[in-house]
Amino acid sequence: MKRVLICTGLLFAATAVFAQGNPASPPEKVSAEIGGKGVSITYSAPSVKGRQGHIFTKDGLISKNPHYPIWRAGANGATTLTTEGDLQIGDVTVPKGSYTLFVDISDPDNWVLIVNKKTGEWGLAYDGSADLGKVKMQMANPGMVEQLKYTIADLGGGKGMITLAWENHSASVPVSVH
Repeated sequence: MKRVLICTGLLFAATAVFAQGNPASPPEKVSAEIGGKGVSITYSAPSVKGRQGHIFTKDGLISKNPHYPIWRAGANGATTLTTEGDLQIGDVTVPKGSYTLFVDISDPDNWVLIVNKKTGEWGLAYDGSADLGKVKMQMANPGMVEQLKYTIADLGGGKGMITLAWENHSASVPVSVH
């Protein structure tokens, strides 16, 4: 009987481990140095999965979230920005440290990046009273982007660009190191 229980437990544990091997929104991390300071974004990357044109509409996938039109800018846990130096993101001063990124998508053609001081949230938590600041994003249509992707580009001279792209949207903000 003891062997049956042990084998059953091992089978259950192995099934759980293998089921997590290919998550629907895999964890991702992008990093770069801007002006000699490390900047990284950690996020989970959902895929469009045949829902093109039904992600950001007023009745689309994101609209089902309780904080809509504020989007967690990823899936699963909060999207986290970590910087080794003081940054300027648009006109928002961001001291060295870690922050949560959200995006206000109420206007599909004019997104606003929200830098929030509260970190470590899971799921759809959003506390606007902890906002450090908001920055209008520059929008573009990159064509179809199946899996959500962040990029951090070092443009030289202590300047850079953070871009997030998914579905048929791309949104960027300028970054500089103090």
